[in-house]
Amino acid sequence: MNGANNNNIKSSVLTKLENIVNILKNKTSPPQLIMMIFFALIWVGAILLALPISSKSGNSIGLLDALFTATSAICVNGLVVLDTGSVFSTFGQVIIMILIQVGGLGFMTLGVMVAIILGKRIGLKQRLLIQQAANASSAQGLVKLSLYIVLIAFAFEALATLILTLRWQSELGLGQGFYYALFHSVSAFNNAGFSLWPDSLSSFVGDPIVNITIILLFIMGGLGYMVVVDIFRKRSWRKLSLHSKIVLVGSSSLYIIGFIIIFLLENWNPATFSNLSWGERVWAALFQGTAPRSSGFNTIDIGSMLATSQFFIIILMFIGASSGGTGGGIKINTFVVLVLATIQTFRGGGQVHAFERRIAGETVMRALAVVMSSLAFVLGISILLSITEGILENHFLDVLFEATSAFSTTGLSMGLTSELSVPGKLIVIFTMFAGRLGPLTLAFALAQKKHKSKIGYAEEHVLIG
Repeated sequence: MNGANNNNIKSSVLTKLENIVNILKNKTSPPQLIMMIFFALIWVGAILLALPISSKSGNSIGLLDALFTATSAICVNGLVVLDTGSVFSTFGQVIIMILIQVGGLGFMTLGVMVAIILGKRIGLKQRLLIQQAANASSAQGLVKLSLYIVLIAFAFEALATLILTLRWQSELGLGQGFYYALFHSVSAFNNAGFSLWPDSLSSFVGDPIVNITIILLFIMGGLGYMVVVDIFRKRSWRKLSLHSKIVLVGSSSLYIIGFIIIFLLENWNPATFSNLSWGERVWAALFQGTAPRSSGFNTIDIGSMLATSQFFIIILMFIGASSGGTGGGIKINTFVVLVLATIQTFRGGGQVHAFERRIAGETVMRALAVVMSSLAFVLGISILLSITEGILENHFLDVLFEATSAFSTTGLSMGLTSELSVPGKLIVIFTMFAGRLGPLTLAFALAQKKHKSKIGYAEEHVLIG
């Protein structure tokens, strides 16, 4: 009798859960559902990291620090309030690595893989979710794109793990060398910036193997899966999409500019480059000129860099990686579109174009909306942090750096993260969450309806400049 009652209770609970899921599917838009799933994944990660087994000491690190770490991992940020290598146990580090992988690949991509393995059908609702999560322009071919994404990610991570294992086995041993190589490969490709060393990769500032491997990983992850797939499919510059061309040219230009500026500026800084040989300076400038585009690793102390270099890194972090990739920021394609629109305005107006293709006016307005909303968000968060963390104890550049790093999911810090107050941690958690979802996705998710004006007004000019 009791068994029958238990079965009835279980059946009733499952029915209610199915009803809740169906209501969520029917009542929520794809952006809203993505936000809710991200939120749920963060809390699952936080609960796991708060367990005593996740800490080397055997004591819980506390729910707030666990929530901060889980948010940073799932949002592939890299900001940490606790040192990953010395505070977390192997279990906790593996949880962090899994959260990074899920956050970087996207839960919908992994969901597609599971559905295919189980023989499930991918419906229109699921395809719309994949489109929103992958930031794709069309819902066509998304299942195949998801398969490509997983294959590309695992292929790059596996190759990098092999290379770094061979590099580190002499110092760490084969087992630990493999584990460190796997962790840093997953972290680098997904632009997370988590490291098992307290000084990130500063010990390898002049190591060509570590530098090249890590740089290539976060560049490939930051380019965006659609760009990488486009390159593998077409293998011809002429056949590439306009999006791919803009991302490749824009990213290459910023990498070169970043390297040159960091190299020239920091050569005057005895706190960073004085103890380095010229070869190590080149590697350090190359790494720190490319890393701020969203990777979060560092080979020199960010807090010791010149204020000019730090502000330049803020600009690079704000621009970020590419749409559809593992990085954050306003995205390089957004930045390039606005630059092209500005140049065209100076030339007298007309169509905005690139590589013999016209860019739609709606795209330009969307890019402007992303930049303005992101700029307002970062400045607002900076003001809040300056209040909670004490502007007298910290220079405003430190606070602006922290806010930009959290929003752009970069993970670099001038040292403020480990000193954050409780309100400061909560603000940064919210900033990382909003930065990962993106300002427009958040706006679409929170908006109830699309309001279109039914009234047409007379046009009148407004003075500009």
